[in-house]
Amino acid sequence: TAPLLQRLAACGGGCGQLQGSPRWLYLGSQEKDPNEALVIAVTTRAIFNLEEEHQLFLTKGKEEYVKYQQLNEDKPLEQGTAFAFIQAVQFVNEKLLERNPEEKGLFDVIILSNNSPESGMRIVNSAKQHGLEISKFCFVSDEDSTQYLKSHNVKLFLSADRMDVCNALQRGVSAALIFQQEVQTPSTQLRVVFDGDAVLFSNETDRVFREKGLSGALEYERAMEAVPMGEGPLKAFAMHLGKMRKKFSQENSPIRTYLVTARSGRDMGIRAIKTLREWGLAIDEAFFMDGAPKGPLLSQIQPHIFFDDGLHNIQGAQDIGIPSALVSQMQLENTRTKLLPEGIREDF
Repeated sequence: TAPLLQRLAACGGGCGQLQGSPRWLYLGSQEKDPNEALVIAVTTRAIFNLEEEHQLFLTKGKEEYVKYQQLNEDKPLEQGTAFAFIQAVQFVNEKLLERNPEEKGLFDVIILSNNSPESGMRIVNSAKQHGLEISKFCFVSDEDSTQYLKSHNVKLFLSADRMDVCNALQRGVSAALIFQQEVQTPSTQLRVVFDGDAVLFSNETDRVFREKGLSGALEYERAMEAVPMGEGPLKAFAMHLGKMRKKFSQENSPIRTYLVTARSGRDMGIRAIKTLREWGLAIDEAFFMDGAPKGPLLSQIQPHIFFDDGLHNIQGAQDIGIPSALVSQMQLENTRTKLLPEGIREDF
């Protein structure tokens, strides 16, 4: 493992550039301006299926876990929930570079891990063997990896660990909780679905609904119709994605974005559309479901990732193989104390 270790430059607990096949060298040689790049950080358990290894760590301890990872470092890990999303991000980079070989506004992907560099070699090897174009790896040896998100200018953080996501949100970084699940293979075009309230928008109307019921929420929306909604946890990421989307024509874009909200189009849709217009955020398709299940529509869209703040919507998406990510801070804080739907594991 020594030659591979030498490729990892020490940085914040172990962070370095990976060099590999000619294709990686081509993409990796493109300088990614941190002020222009859309930086996504993903943990190892989000991008790879490490559930067996995680259980070994929980039951046998760190020493046995490290020994197992070193013995299997040349055995590639299976794909995790966020794997197809990162693949699609890579496809967008390729299209951006075809359009402009000097493009600096690319996706920049970072893999974060609480592994030490010694046990992290399997992660690096797996990324290489799967043909992923990964810019940086950070191995922080049991430290809180979210402390490095701001220094890397991360715009989206995906993790399978509840505390990681809570910590990232508290640091002001857009973050979502990934659940390990079976995933259908979507198209190469990057498809991202956002829920509305408490995800893309603030949760102000949700709060009114909880306090005053549906009639109170409708009255509030009518009174506030001309006032744009506040920013939700993923607004910043959506804005950066929209900026990248504008570089392509409608017909040839490798990116497609969707708003799928439980709002009624007649009673609550106008304010949502006005808010998007005020932000200058163009969404390719918007669906106002009026409380109807989102699963059938998601099955038709086949997104690479679906962001929602409701566990029931996450479960419905999981049931049909849609990669899903929980956004709500309140739900994250409560997930260990409430009964979770079947299929969503408690030991994140």
